[in-house]
Amino acid sequence: MPNVNMQAYKVSEIVFNNKVNGKVQLKLSNKISHNVKYSSNGTCEAVMTVEAFDKEHKDVLYCKVTVNGVFTFTGETEKEFIHVETFKELFPFAKATVTTVSANAGVPPIIIKNIDIEKQEIYRFEMNNRDE
Repeated sequence: MPNVNMQAYKVSEIVFNNKVNGKVQLKLSNKISHNVKYSSNGTCEAVMTVEAFDKEHKDVLYCKVTVNGVFTFTGETEKEFIHVETFKELFPFAKATVTTVSANAGVPPIIIKNIDIEKQEIYRFEMNNRDE
């Protein structure tokens, strides 16, 4: 059975801008990106970035969190499976960091909705080195 295990994670970037003045109704949106870089020795690094912002005025409220994780996997594990599993492992850390940062900044906590990654389309681009 394929196996993916997180060895370590770290929050590598936090950006938070809070220029909310008075009573303002915000229309929050978020964007999530997740990429995996593979090594030849059964390890990979996953990088997840979560951005939360006001749809109409990104400069009023903006939060960006980047979380990196190092994972091991068995040699026969498919990349799509690794991608899904690393997403599922990192997402709770990124989500909790966004909520904690916003709550401690004096605004109502930003809560990112859960995502069922297994029901999402996964886009993968293979870059091959060619001698031309």
